[in-house]
Amino acid sequence: MSQFPNSPILQLPNPRILLVRLRQIGDVVFTTPAVRALRERFPHAHISYVVEPAAAPIVALNPNVDEVIVAARVPGLRGFAADVALGRRLRQAAYDLAIDFHGGPRASLLTWLSGARERIGYTIPGRSWMYTRRIRRTRELRPRHSVENQWDLLESLGVSAPDPGRFPVEMPVDPAAAAEAGARLQRCGVPDSAQLIVIHVSAGNPFRRWPLDAFARVAADLVLADRARRVVFTCGPSDRLALDRVIAGARAAAGARADHIVDCGDFPLPELRALVDRAALYVGGDSGPMHVAATSAVPMVSLYGPTLPARSRPWRGRPARAEAVETSGLACRPCDQRVCVHGDFRCLARIPPQAVLAAAERLLGQNG
Repeated sequence: MSQFPNSPILQLPNPRILLVRLRQIGDVVFTTPAVRALRERFPHAHISYVVEPAAAPIVALNPNVDEVIVAARVPGLRGFAADVALGRRLRQAAYDLAIDFHGGPRASLLTWLSGARERIGYTIPGRSWMYTRRIRRTRELRPRHSVENQWDLLESLGVSAPDPGRFPVEMPVDPAAAAEAGARLQRCGVPDSAQLIVIHVSAGNPFRRWPLDAFARVAADLVLADRARRVVFTCGPSDRLALDRVIAGARAAAGARADHIVDCGDFPLPELRALVDRAALYVGGDSGPMHVAATSAVPMVSLYGPTLPARSRPWRGRPARAEAVETSGLACRPCDQRVCVHGDFRCLARIPPQAVLAAAERLLGQNG
């Protein structure tokens, strides 16, 4: 039973709703099930979403969002002034409800500045007063999915229970991005008949980065096992040098099939989303692009180090298939990713390429 059973917004025929989720791409992906649930509960609402530029493509084409407000991150006093100006704009929009999915200082401030009649956020020391309704959020790294954690904020609004089949993560494909991704593959000599495997080597921090030589080994073994396969690597914009090392290592190990390891350059987020729609398999660590891939039906091999599959597995219904590969038996796992107590990132370093390759072959075999 809700601890807030009498939310005023339940009485409004077309409420104005503001959603705030700053920073990480994957975290914005994890809010999309809640966005759909809100749209289902309030079909005539006007729903606005405040995000930072990197995550804006996630919700830019979301059919359940009426307006995307991009809040660029600017350092220092100029940034504070810009946020105050944005807050003034939000206040003028006269929102009935604001939900802060983030809870960070900037997100809390914008939620408060919006002046929404009802403001829902997590209980946070020093900032709880900015909300009219506060939801307790445990700091413990418990094995509960992030989508379900965010769903707690919707408790007073009469939405349906979180269900990955009914409310999966979503990011619609941009037709223009799909055309560009297809043209890029053509320019790289990838035939339409190829069995395409996408491997993403980047991670938001070193705690989530699988060793580069392990990525190279898996890619080489995949193309050596079947001449129809092509491996396309992707990475974040700051990881190009690492990607070059992986591609060089994979091509050296693939020998005569080195040309089956494809370098198509960097894929912007909308093109990455379109690319995985064409793929037979996605392989990557627990990162924003992995969650973007989860918005498709592509089979996925996900690598987990300091995080747990229970918290961040692909949130989607069947028949989409995914396998998690992780190191078990480590007392230090999960961790808060501030310091590796052993200094060797063993939670990922101990995942052998053979385990990832075996998971990949199982999923590819299920594809027929």
